[in-house]
Amino acid sequence: MIKNERQYRITKAQAIKLEEALERVASTSGDVALVHPRLLQAQADALRSQLADLQTQLEAYDALRSQQQTAFSVESFEDFPRVLIQARIAAGMSQRELAERLGLKEQQIQRYEATEYTSASWSRVSEVIRALGLTVREEMVVSAPPQGVEGQSGS
Repeated sequence: MIKNERQYRITKAQAIKLEEALERVASTSGDVALVHPRLLQAQADALRSQLADLQTQLEAYDALRSQQQTAFSVESFEDFPRVLIQARIAAGMSQRELAERLGLKEQQIQRYEATEYTSASWSRVSEVIRALGLTVREEMVVSAPPQGVEGQSGS
């Protein structure tokens, strides 16, 4: 997932390099004496796959930056940090701007996002939610207790 403009520029440059490499492989296909056609095909397929992955990431970031998405769905608590990052991008806010709103250094926001907020306290996450102007609607569903919990009564 692309999290900032720097990563976006790097990913875009990598996509261009992959496109160029794919063109070189395609132009090499006429020179069958040097490289087996199956090897060329495998190389082209690998480049196409990597390029498709990068293009998907670029498109997702562009879609967020277009600010067309205003609601995000979280299926599990593990998805929450990713949604915070997506919401920041969709709000048109840079990591620096979020840091300024929170009275932090940009590097701290970069660290939080790089680790998907694993080092952030719940209090800090709440501050991020407020700084982004998010409204969180909560629904928690109780399912069967995890293995080993049922029947433990402390006796």
